Amino acid sequence: MFLIEEWRAKLSNRSKLTTKPRYQFLTLIRNSEYPIICLFCCLQIYLHMKMVFWGPGQLFAIFLVLIVVLVSLWIYFRQSIFRCDSKADLKGKTVIVTGANCGIGFYTALDFAKRNARVILACRDKIKAEKARQEIISLSQNSNVLVGLVDLCYMKSVKDFADKINSEESRLDVLVNNAGVVSTGKPKEITDEGFETIFAGNYFGPFLLTNLLLDLMKKSAPSRIINVSSVVNKFGTIDFDNLNAEKSFQFQKRYFDSKLAQILFTRELARRLEGTGVTANVLHPGSVASKLLRNLFILLRIPIEFFIKLFCKTAEEGAQTSIYLAVSEEVTDISGKYFVDSDIKESETNPLSRDKDIAKQLWDISESLTGLKDK
Repeated sequence: MFLIEEWRAKLSNRSKLTTKPRYQFLTLIRNSEYPIICLFCCLQIYLHMKMVFWGPGQLFAIFLVLIVVLVSLWIYFRQSIFRCDSKADLKGKTVIVTGANCGIGFYTALDFAKRNARVILACRDKIKAEKARQEIISLSQNSNVLVGLVDLCYMKSVKDFADKINSEESRLDVLVNNAGVVSTGKPKEITDEGFETIFAGNYFGPFLLTNLLLDLMKKSAPSRIINVSSVVNKFGTIDFDNLNAEKSFQFQKRYFDSKLAQILFTRELARRLEGTGVTANVLHPGSVASKLLRNLFILLRIPIEFFIKLFCKTAEEGAQTSIYLAVSEEVTDISGKYFVDSDIKESETNPLSRDKDIAKQLWDISESLTGLKDK
C-alpha cells in the first residue's frame, strides 16, 4: 500500500513527477496483489494524462489505460491459476476419461498416464482418439493406454461401451465424465433414439454410462467419479416437459440446463453411493480455451476465442481440478460437492442444484428415458 500512496502523491503534483512514471507503474503492476489496485492506478494515470494532453492526447491516455488494465488483469490471472501438486502414483489402477482426444480430457488422461495408470480414452472418433493415444504414450512413456469408442449422444453406443468395459476390465478406479457438447452447429438435432444432442451428450449419456459401470466401481472401491460441469449452471433450469427440447430450443439454454443437470445428478448419485466406498464430485474447470466452441457460428466464435485465449486457462490448466479430485488424498471421503480449483464452492451453484426433490425426480425420469430402469 505504501507504493500506492506514493504513486497517488506523485500524480497529485505534476511538478514532482519523475521523468519515467510508466516504468514505476509497470513495476507496481508486477508486484500488485489485486487487480483492483491496478485499476485504481490506471485511473490516476488517466487523470494525469488528461491534464497533460488535450484533444487526441486524451484518446491516447484512454488507450494506454485500457492496455494497462488488460495487461494487469492478465498478469493477475496467470499468477492465480491452480495446479494439482499431488504426487500420487496410480500404478495398478484403471481410469476412464471421456472426451480424451483433445482439450481438458486429453491433459487429464495424460496426467493419469504419467502416474502409471491404465488409461482408457473414451471417444467417439476413432482416428482422433488413436492419434491422442499415440501422443499420450510418447509423452508419458506409458504404453498401457487404450481407446474405447463411445458417442454419448446415443444410448446404444453408451451401452455397448459399458458392456465392453464390464466384460474386459477387472477393475475401474476412476471415471471422469469430461466430454461435453456446446453446440452441434445446427438449430436443433434429435437423434434417432429421440434425444436432443446437447442435453444427451452432456447429461443423459454420462448418467447412463456411470450407472452401467457402478457395479465394477463398487467392486474396485475406493473409487471416484468426477463430473465436469460449468459455472453456467447458475443460468440453468430443469423443465421436465422439455428435457429433449419437445417444446422449445435455444442452444445456450440447453447447455446451461445440462450443466445444472450434471450437478443434480452428482448430488443424488453421491447420496445413493453412501457407504459403498465410491465417491462422486462435480467441478467447474474454470474458463478454458478448449475446442468446445468449434461448432459455433464463425462471427460469434472469432471474438469469443480471442478473449478466451487472452484471459482463459489453457486446457492443461483446466484439467487440474479433475486431476485433483481423482488423485488427492484431501478428498478421499468427500462426496456430492461442487469444486472450483481445490475448493468446495457450494455458494457458486444454482440454488436449484441443492433441491433434493428435483434431483430425485430428474434421476427417476432419466432412468426411464435412457432405459436404465429396464436393465
